[in-house]
Amino acid sequence: MGALVAGPLGRSSRPASESDGVRIRIVAAAVAASLVGWMAAAAVAGPATPRYPVPWTFAAGVAAGATEGPDVAPPGSNVACRPTAAHPYPVVLVHGLGADQNDNWQTISPFLADAGFCVFSLTYGNRPSEPSPFNKSGGLTDMVQSARQLGAFVQRVLARTGAAKVDIVGHSEGGTMPDWYIKFGGGYRYVDQFVVLAGALHGTNFWGMTDLYRDGEPYGMSQAMAAQMSPYCTACFEFFPFSTFISAVDSPHARGGAPSCSKDGAAVSGVRYTSIATNNDELVRPPTSGFIAPGCPGTRDILLQDQCPTDQADHVSVAADPVAATDILNALSGGRPRPVPCGVVAPGLGAPLG
Repeated sequence: MGALVAGPLGRSSRPASESDGVRIRIVAAAVAASLVGWMAAAAVAGPATPRYPVPWTFAAGVAAGATEGPDVAPPGSNVACRPTAAHPYPVVLVHGLGADQNDNWQTISPFLADAGFCVFSLTYGNRPSEPSPFNKSGGLTDMVQSARQLGAFVQRVLARTGAAKVDIVGHSEGGTMPDWYIKFGGGYRYVDQFVVLAGALHGTNFWGMTDLYRDGEPYGMSQAMAAQMSPYCTACFEFFPFSTFISAVDSPHARGGAPSCSKDGAAVSGVRYTSIATNNDELVRPPTSGFIAPGCPGTRDILLQDQCPTDQADHVSVAADPVAATDILNALSGGRPRPVPCGVVAPGLGAPLG
């Protein structure tokens, strides 16, 4: 008879089979690979004694949002800092729709600060006069207004640090709205890099809302929906591919003085772009809507699953993803890229071993 196989509550009387051994070896190999991945993640996270702990789970952002507020900066952000020769441009973190600087950047902010970057963040587009949660949730006002708010914040960062330019890292709406600032708000003069994390530069048809909106237009349903929602979330309707906002930033014409480097106007000369997307993005559809047209110098599009098949981050957990974080770090650092720590990343959560 074969050896006994341990069960959930002890030992089982079922004999072990060859298939049991294969399954055990497969599971052990997967766990070992994940552990190696997260050991690599720790290696790229920064100094041996980092100043700020880095949580590799989006739950940290949820907890911060529940206990603190939109005016609280995440760890490592908005502190006294002078850029260095290695990192001459401060990094401005721009949160997503319905989020704020605090809950969106609990991972990326300390991660970059520990790596030696000057990190700054803001909450934009919230409505302080509205009832909760609309008084706390950012990104709700129209994106042109938010882009102007971002532009003013960038000027304050430049004045505070003495830097000539900034790098922008934006998640979701934060990877979409700054496109207007760069192209129409003069941002191309002050932005060296724009790192897009799960952005929708070309619009999105999330949950079929774009199709529903268009189908309802002949019957007045779309206008009624917009009338009900716009007072609370003007930006929501600006994500439609046919919206005035997306049509403007996608147009190859009228760049407000910003020189275009591609025929479709997706990128601006002099600004470097890195766009990071995940196949599991439930809000940006298609997930590649944040990708920049190829052919522009300094432009790179990254699909996380091409680097790490076990990375199953979705739209929210990508902001606490070691793979995406390393891609951001490599984009901002230049020079020799650091290895990507491939491990298991769960949708809605992040790295289970983080």
